[in-house]
Amino acid sequence: MKSDTTLRNMPFPDRLAALRKARGLTQQGLADAIGSSKIQIYRYEGGASQPTLDTLKRLAIELGVSTDELVFDAEERGPDDDLKLQFEALSRFDDEHKKIARAVLDGLILKHQANRLSSGQ
Repeated sequence: MKSDTTLRNMPFPDRLAALRKARGLTQQGLADAIGSSKIQIYRYEGGASQPTLDTLKRLAIELGVSTDELVFDAEERGPDDDLKLQFEALSRFDDEHKKIARAVLDGLILKHQANRLSSGQ
């Protein structure tokens, strides 16, 4: 299977087809697994149609990925690579320290937003 980064840089139709093939599923097999039709999977993979939220959820479950991995490009969601380790460390904090870290981050975010508004961005 292609690397996560390669997959996440593909357009949604190509990503869906690659994930389906990596799981060894035919279009019919995927359609059967999610309660859809082969023609609908064909349309999704061809870019002629977009799945509903409910269908995206079923696709993600069947393909063993999160809906974020299925839908969003690599740079559209999640922290930058240089912040991932810090956020992983924060996730292991006890509840009190998480509350403090959240308050600090909220303050930094508000300050950043205020600066952007005042500079007209």
